[in-house]
Amino acid sequence: MTQPLPAAPWLRYLIAAAVLAALLALALWPARHLVDHATVRQGTVRESFEAEGRARMQQRFVLSAPVAGVVERLEWEPGEHVQAGQVLVRLRPLASPALDARSRAQAQAQAAAAQASYAAAQAEAAAAAQTAQLAASAADRAQALAAQGMVSAAALQQAQTQRETSAQRAQSAQWSQGSARYQRDAARAALLAHDPARPGAAALLLRAPIDGVLLRRHLQSERAVPLGEPILELGNPQALEVEADVLSADAVRLRPGMAVELLRWGGPATLKAEVRRIEPAAFTQVSALGVQEQRVRVWLALRDEPAAWAGLGEAYRVQARFVLRSVPEALYLPSAAVFRHRSANGAGGAGGTRTEPGWAVYRIDGQRARLQAVQLGLQGEGRVQILAGLQAGDQVVLHPPRQLSDGAWLRLR
Repeated sequence: MTQPLPAAPWLRYLIAAAVLAALLALALWPARHLVDHATVRQGTVRESFEAEGRARMQQRFVLSAPVAGVVERLEWEPGEHVQAGQVLVRLRPLASPALDARSRAQAQAQAAAAQASYAAAQAEAAAAAQTAQLAASAADRAQALAAQGMVSAAALQQAQTQRETSAQRAQSAQWSQGSARYQRDAARAALLAHDPARPGAAALLLRAPIDGVLLRRHLQSERAVPLGEPILELGNPQALEVEADVLSADAVRLRPGMAVELLRWGGPATLKAEVRRIEPAAFTQVSALGVQEQRVRVWLALRDEPAAWAGLGEAYRVQARFVLRSVPEALYLPSAAVFRHRSANGAGGAGGTRTEPGWAVYRIDGQRARLQAVQLGLQGEGRVQILAGLQAGDQVVLHPPRQLSDGAWLRLR
């Protein structure tokens, strides 16, 4: 029987050497870093900041007692709509002593001044309504001419803005007229309450000075009230504005007319607004972390139609995003891709352009990471504008780990 020949010693040595070489190559093979990546894109980059705000009704009116008396039980509930001239409160005046000659002259002068104020408000309301009508006609003509290419887009936008502004002024003038009418009636009632020739005067009927919604009821049951006691508060839900408390360091960068977006107000869409007024005085506010902050009250005007923010009411919370600057059609990256790096100081970007010291990214070249200095522009909302160093379509590493280096092998998620 034939015995197998023993393996040559050199063959065993060769196999052992091959295994050792494979193990050594495996140990020395460069590790691949598992990383996230993003693509350089073209779009809008904006610089903005956010602040918390509250919706306010521009036109509010407090219905108060013109004379001391007893208010009958109120049947109105907050949220109910009222019309101008509608009876809201019945007030039975208390017995009042007769006025002396001096006090009666003062009451008559106040009644005459209230009548003059009402006449002036009535004239202003008529003028504002006429101006609004003319602005609406001009906007309609501009729109027709723009459709024929005879008016520029800027002129059309100006005409439309003028129409909206005039309509708001006319509405505000109507409210002022209603308020002046109520002040006139209150002055007359106060004068009649002290007239000795009218004993046992009938109850005074306090009517709604304007069309609106009942916001607040200061009392409900029948009780006596002194002169000037607030009874009801009315407001116009179609004329809302937003009050935002902004850090003073941010407020110095704001200007009237700047664009604002209203977020997280409860509706499905983002509302458009603009800065209307910036108060000149700041106030101190303690933050949730216990830090004292100087804040400035900024008033915003809504630019969407009332149907867009239906349901938004008095003192409702909103989040206001102030847009400071905007660059359309810019190359941008997520801000998580850029970092400071010593080797980026003084490095050249694409085409030999000098870049901003210190900023760099890891550009993905095949399966390797290439350290690339970049020059940054506008930054905001999680995006950074790329001025030099990259091109549209380049891929870069997001959140680069500290152990990543130039030329390292990558494995993309």
